[in-house]
Amino acid sequence: MRQRSRVELFEQIRRDRRADPSVSVRELARSHGVHRRTVRQAITSAVPPPRQGYPARARPAIDPWREVIDGWLIADQDAPRKQRHTARRVWQRLVAEHDATVAEVTVSRYVASRRVELGLVDREVFVPQVHAPGAEAEVDFGEFETVIAGTSVKVWMFVMRLSHSGRAFHVAYGTQAQEAFLQGHVEAFAHFGGVPARVRYDNLKPAVTRVLKGRDRAESDRFIALRSHYGFDSFFCIPGKQGAHEKGGVEGEIGRFRRRHLVPTPTVASLAELNQRVAAGDVTDDARVITGHHATVGVEFAAEQPTLLLLPSDRFDPGVVEQRRVDHRSRVSIRQNHYSVPARYVGRRLMVRFTATTVTAFDGPKVVAVHERATGRYVEVLSLDHYLEVLTRKPGALPGATALAQAKTAGAFTPAHQRYWDATRRVLGDGRGTRALVEVLLAHRTLPAVALTEAMNAAVNAGILSPEVVIIDARARATTAAAPPVPVGDALARYDRPAPSLTGYDDLLTNRRA
Repeated sequence: MRQRSRVELFEQIRRDRRADPSVSVRELARSHGVHRRTVRQAITSAVPPPRQGYPARARPAIDPWREVIDGWLIADQDAPRKQRHTARRVWQRLVAEHDATVAEVTVSRYVASRRVELGLVDREVFVPQVHAPGAEAEVDFGEFETVIAGTSVKVWMFVMRLSHSGRAFHVAYGTQAQEAFLQGHVEAFAHFGGVPARVRYDNLKPAVTRVLKGRDRAESDRFIALRSHYGFDSFFCIPGKQGAHEKGGVEGEIGRFRRRHLVPTPTVASLAELNQRVAAGDVTDDARVITGHHATVGVEFAAEQPTLLLLPSDRFDPGVVEQRRVDHRSRVSIRQNHYSVPARYVGRRLMVRFTATTVTAFDGPKVVAVHERATGRYVEVLSLDHYLEVLTRKPGALPGATALAQAKTAGAFTPAHQRYWDATRRVLGDGRGTRALVEVLLAHRTLPAVALTEAMNAAVNAGILSPEVVIIDARARATTAAAPPVPVGDALARYDRPAPSLTGYDDLLTNRRA
């Protein structure tokens, strides 16, 4: 049977008294099993009186040292922050200097409560804020683990959250460097279809090169260019933990999104597939209702979107362009990862443009290599095509080449290539057979891959393995019949002109001879 609360007890006593006003206090006390004083209280008021507080109990172990401990705690206010008493140090001094017999936990409890009583613990107070539509957004990076192509890596999630509606944009990158910071803004503004008037940041290195006095910052030139391009204002939070409270919306959003959409750990084939999942999470979140709001995120964003600043006519280029030297392995280094370029550029310097997702190498205005940006560190991203000229001279390097292993994984080096290579090595030997394969691989630069694959299969089946024959066959397979002329009727008749005549030149020659 459930025990009645005092309010329910008082209600029942008052009800019995109203039913029979002649019943005595003694009888009510006996029937309800309570003291007569309780009955008199119930008759007087429906609300039970507050319970009396217990008097403070004596603490014989700690009471003799209260004044000593209070003195140390108060004196700490003038001491350096890192050289103030901890509860353990207080206990150690009591034992060593005053020969006290007291448990450490007793001292710890007293010190914790006494610091609050003496006002020595700062209690931070947060002031509720209101955000006008389109007025502000918050930006930050969060990190999480994922499995990409079978390898566990750490990736960074760029997050921009509109403060009014709570609509947020998320995108994952393999880096949190400046190019990812800038590209995240470009993609976020395109996602929202507009630009908030002000964006809050902590002191991220891609935006701030140096923290000055107060809220002044020395900002990077690229960030200033981004801000100028889109026309928004920036606001930087104070450094440290206190600054995180100034953009608590995006701080909480990172953790919420990670728990909601990235648990369990995502397993994907590529970063692009991971971002498809992240984008799907954004779509799902449009249906949620944030505590304290009266409509879904999607509905509130639809009302906020027209208040955003208009997007400029052109997109800001978030890419970073730097000069890189090509090492002896025909690679350029970007953020501790290596990307291949054609072997003829070894020892030269090339201009490299890299974003959060791509790496592009230039020889003047000519693009010589394009790669997907790698995730992780010390990763090699190599194209087999970049080493073919070297492999014609060093065919023995092909079987163990990293570029070949990556081409097989990516599907660029197909089973048809392997069959042809195996057949040529059996007939021509390792060196000549590998050179024959390399010659066919070089033909991929000008001929369709499908035609070459069919030609290699035909060559293996026929036992005619000459690379020249394979290339001729592939060229024939790639040749398409000329399209038949399309009749245009008499619509172009007005543009007809008579065939040119050389009569005038004949006349000139005749006159000269005469």
